Amino acid sequence: MAASLATARPAPTAKQPRNPISRKQVERVISRSVAVIGVVFGAQTVPWLLGQTAEAQPWWLLSVVPALFGLLIVVVVASFTNRAVRAMHGTFAVVYFLALISWPFTVIPGAEVFSGIHWLNYLLTVATAMAAIAFGRIVATVYLFAAPLVYLIVRTLPVGGSAPWQLAMLEAVYALILGSAIMIIVTMLRQAATNVDNAQATALRRYGNAVRQHATEVERVQVDSIVHDSVLTTFISAARAYSPDAQRLSAVMAGNAIGHLREAAATSPDDISTVQATDLAHRVVTSAELLASNFTCAVRSVGARSLPAAAAEAVHSAAVQAMMNSLQHAGGSDVMRSCEVRGLEGNGIEVVITDTGAGFDLDRVPHERLGVRVSIVERVANAGGRTAIASIPGAGTQICIQWPHGNLSDEVSMRARPEAAATAAAESAPTAASAEREGTL
Repeated sequence: MAASLATARPAPTAKQPRNPISRKQVERVISRSVAVIGVVFGAQTVPWLLGQTAEAQPWWLLSVVPALFGLLIVVVVASFTNRAVRAMHGTFAVVYFLALISWPFTVIPGAEVFSGIHWLNYLLTVATAMAAIAFGRIVATVYLFAAPLVYLIVRTLPVGGSAPWQLAMLEAVYALILGSAIMIIVTMLRQAATNVDNAQATALRRYGNAVRQHATEVERVQVDSIVHDSVLTTFISAARAYSPDAQRLSAVMAGNAIGHLREAAATSPDDISTVQATDLAHRVVTSAELLASNFTCAVRSVGARSLPAAAAEAVHSAAVQAMMNSLQHAGGSDVMRSCEVRGLEGNGIEVVITDTGAGFDLDRVPHERLGVRVSIVERVANAGGRTAIASIPGAGTQICIQWPHGNLSDEVSMRARPEAAATAAAESAPTAASAEREGTL
């Protein structure tokens, strides 16, 4: 019969829907909008700035003007590249506030003071908006009231144009209203985005818990099936155990069934511990020696590799099940049996169970029999490995268990060479003496 290869199919990946709103998206949109508006307001400032250069100290203009307009460009670049966005917005707000405070001290004595609106007024709303983006709620609120208040005081002074308090109040309140509106919008959008992020995180957390619970339930069902098959097989073997060898085998099977029950209680799908490959090989060889004396064992090139505890348990349980199937169905002590554990390229490991016994037809194995389908093939596949089974009735059987999933190194093709089944164990199984020379645990 041709080799039957079981593979674990990867779960289909569903395309994740795009989140319509999130805190990052809101921050990105707000920062970019304020940056572009700042450039627009800065462009409107240029005509007033050119008409008022004669009243201020040149050193002040040469330091403040390039700093403010340069920061406007830097803020735009930072907002669209998502680099140091809050830092650049906060820097502009601080520099503007310093320029506003130093403005009355830099007016040239005797110079003709401007009439109309001072050029710094156009950037007042931009500064309050950037402060709302860069700072926390308390600091941004303080800045929102402090900046218009400083502008109001300076405008009523002679160096600020001696504006009537009504006009100065109008300009300050106008900037305060625009700044308050921007701050309210920013706060509301941030709060809404935060609520959406929290709701999404809660949903993902609940979904993760549901997935873990489902995985636990699936694992429990699979373990129950394996335990049921192991215990049922043990009972049937015990009922038919008339000879001493059969009774000893039944006792070993009962011990394995008890071990399955303990593993079912102790194993968790979330277990992230690892097992050394040498320890796994030792367990497989020990199980083979306990099951029958005619098992010839060998361990080759295992090395210092390791594998997950769940995968190691699956490989060991599948190997024990394969050896018990051979003892139950392949024939008596005249059948040659071998168990070989060897390392694969990378971090893989492979267990090959071979006998020259009766063999069987895989296509005729009843579906309700779980020994091969569940206890061996599906258990290894669920752990990330795969199994190849080759057998011909009357010629022998070879079961190759490999982890992780990969190309089986020595697949058997008994349909191409029917005589291979009869000599598979003799060719692949070393003697006990050679096992000691070649195998290392």
